[in-house]
Amino acid sequence: MNTTATDTTAIAESRFLEGKPYFSGFELAHDTYNAISAASDGKIYYVLSSESYDVGGQLYAYDPQTDTIQFLADLTEVCGEKGKKLIPQGKSHVRFYEHNGKLYFATHVGVYEMIDGMERLHQNAPEGYGLYPGGHLLSYDLASGTVEDLALAPDGEGILTMTIDRDRNHIYALTWPLGNLLHYDLNTGQLVNAGLTCGRGEAGTVGDDYRVICRSMFVDEGDGTLYLSTAEGDILTYQPETATLGKLDGVDLRLDYFGKYDPTRPGSMGYNWRKIFWYAPEGVAYGVHGNSGYLFRFDPRTPKLELVERIASEPSKRSGMFDQFSYGYLGFQPGPDGETIYYLTGGPIYIDGKRLKGADQIAKGAAKGLENLHLITFHIPTGTYQDHGPIFYADGSRPTYVNSIAIGTDGTVYTLARFEHQGKEIQDLVKIPNPFA
Repeated sequence: MNTTATDTTAIAESRFLEGKPYFSGFELAHDTYNAISAASDGKIYYVLSSESYDVGGQLYAYDPQTDTIQFLADLTEVCGEKGKKLIPQGKSHVRFYEHNGKLYFATHVGVYEMIDGMERLHQNAPEGYGLYPGGHLLSYDLASGTVEDLALAPDGEGILTMTIDRDRNHIYALTWPLGNLLHYDLNTGQLVNAGLTCGRGEAGTVGDDYRVICRSMFVDEGDGTLYLSTAEGDILTYQPETATLGKLDGVDLRLDYFGKYDPTRPGSMGYNWRKIFWYAPEGVAYGVHGNSGYLFRFDPRTPKLELVERIASEPSKRSGMFDQFSYGYLGFQPGPDGETIYYLTGGPIYIDGKRLKGADQIAKGAAKGLENLHLITFHIPTGTYQDHGPIFYADGSRPTYVNSIAIGTDGTVYTLARFEHQGKEIQDLVKIPNPFA
């Protein structure tokens, strides 16, 4: 690993991991959030996003056995919109959920219109183009390689957040920019719009009904209740039998340790949890609050929410800093053993002994400044936290804009990150060695 004379971060760290970048063949590859997962066939499936008005996001599979990448599909084409000159299906913002031999996922818009200084869903399409038709719920058949178009989000909204109830064959999704909750029944093919979940979402007026939308939901596997959070720190529930959306009383996310937020203003996730998953052995959910990096345990039946540990990087804990990515990081997922959490998060950079400081405030979900990428693991049964150190490419440069994670059966960690390719910055697949090997 190469380091510069003035960058003392890598020198000071006693251990680090080397990330190996891959070029999948997509020159337009831009930042992808969440959309990478390991499947039962041993392959890693992922989407590379696009900011083009002419080319949509691209679906790929990486085979660790042969160390090869296969192009699978163009998102706009499999949604039946190729050649229609509509704003394309530019990206996927959700993980792949495997169920009955298929991967379920969704599409999202990848280009925006600047309205009042903010990125918004197009109200005025560029000349020669039609407006975005809406995000699609899709399935990919692992055996045949066919993609099925299941449903279209109403009112031209993208699909920002998704989860699945495998026991009851239900898919849940949140739309962008309004934040409507969608409920799709795989048994009947029926799509229900359960309504707004957070003011008028990210289409609202700043200072009034603007609210950042929850990026992660989970299902209580015991009774099928869906849970999601709000920027105000409330926890919402959805009952699929009655299609009712309500607020859970007696517990909230407005904790001093998470920080203080104005939910009517952009620039943070507010009191929303950043990522959360159901942990069946205890009948609870484990989640992380993005900016503060606090791991928490949420028992929805008591109901009770308690902090477990701050799982930010060791340098972050020593410096007391929040993540430099203003929303926190989405690379938070249980590993193959089902009980070890893997978390890709930030760590401060020190130049000549001084911490490199980013912007104090930012008006959207983006990096306030440069920081190192660290891999953290937390073993739930024993409460064992470990920072495995920063991650660097072979040339000493850093993976940046990392908001995804997948863990292979052998413990290899995969993500999507920015790096230089032939003089141009793209985001593509990065492989990180098993930290326990």
